[in-house]
Amino acid sequence: MGTLILAVTTLFLYSLGTALQTLVFRGRIKQNHSLTSLIGILALVSHGTLIWTIIPEPSTLNFGFFPASLLISWFVVLFLVILNNFKPIQFLFLAIYPLAAITVVFVLAFHSPPHYVSQHNWGMLAHIALSITAYSLFTLAAVQALLVHMQNRQLKRNYNSMVVRNLPPLQTMESLLFELLWAGVIVLTLAIITGAVFVHDLFAQDLAHKSLFSIMSWLVFSGLLVGHYTLGWRGLTASRWTLAGCALLMLGYYGSKFVLELIFHRV
Repeated sequence: MGTLILAVTTLFLYSLGTALQTLVFRGRIKQNHSLTSLIGILALVSHGTLIWTIIPEPSTLNFGFFPASLLISWFVVLFLVILNNFKPIQFLFLAIYPLAAITVVFVLAFHSPPHYVSQHNWGMLAHIALSITAYSLFTLAAVQALLVHMQNRQLKRNYNSMVVRNLPPLQTMESLLFELLWAGVIVLTLAIITGAVFVHDLFAQDLAHKSLFSIMSWLVFSGLLVGHYTLGWRGLTASRWTLAGCALLMLGYYGSKFVLELIFHRV
């Protein structure tokens, strides 16, 4: 019952936050930064308490498909709430809150085989923490890339849409995108290094494909950053490369985890 109450509370707060940002986006009300932050913090507390009732178990942590997705979505919201105090990224809430709400619904509605990690395996936990942080940052980067893509195309068509009117200038949007990419690449690099050091028998653990996709995505993101600073890549090119790298990263994690845990029941 406690889990259900926490889930319903979390869903209500995410719905409230989404509705608020929708009204702001449509010009019905003005942006209230304090209210946005308050809703975000309350949602994080409720979401985090829900995670605490699901993932920790005696001496182990359950990182099965749905619990891990719930944890990643919490980190995505956390980073967004923090960054919203420093950057004009409030409209990312319109995509991130619904995504986080979906993970709450899935963890209640579906069951995945548990994937236990010892609470005392500090090397593995460091790798997991860095990986989750990287996934979270690149999730934000993917949504930002979609907005940059939409904004760029509509500006080229001289289309004064609601998106163009409400978003910050394109140069600011692109700058935010590359800041997220830089942060994500740095953390992903550390995640790959800790994985190489602390995760043993990759092939025996069916983790080789995850490593391959992670390295491929790292190459895509790194190539984009090099191209941006040497060849001036930006706009549609930057958004496409970002989405391609994020697709590889998510396919390597969510795709392989879905197949192994939910189809073949292997952890």
